[in-house]
Amino acid sequence: MLKVYGVAIEMIREIVPVIAQIEKRDVDLARQLKRAASSVALNMAEASGSRGGIRNARYRTALGSARETRACLDVAEAFGYCAAGERVRGQLSILSTTLWKLTA
Repeated sequence: MLKVYGVAIEMIREIVPVIAQIEKRDVDLARQLKRAASSVALNMAEASGSRGGIRNARYRTALGSARETRACLDVAEAFGYCAAGERVRGQLSILSTTLWKLTA
């Protein structure tokens, strides 16, 4: 499994309190953020056991989920529900960059 998978798991750990903050004000957005963040790690794990086009498709899905996670955080911040830390944003940047390279 890729080392960056650990970054995905750590990002999930870091985002749990953010999800809890959002959930107090917008349950739907909190659920969407939770699904998107989970999907990054789950699709990376699935890709690591795949070959060829399936592998690339899973990495592309993980990349889309990383972007969706970032967008959920942006929306939550715009509504004033929370402030995601720079650490989470940095982890998402690492994930997106690595996943982009894996799909290119």
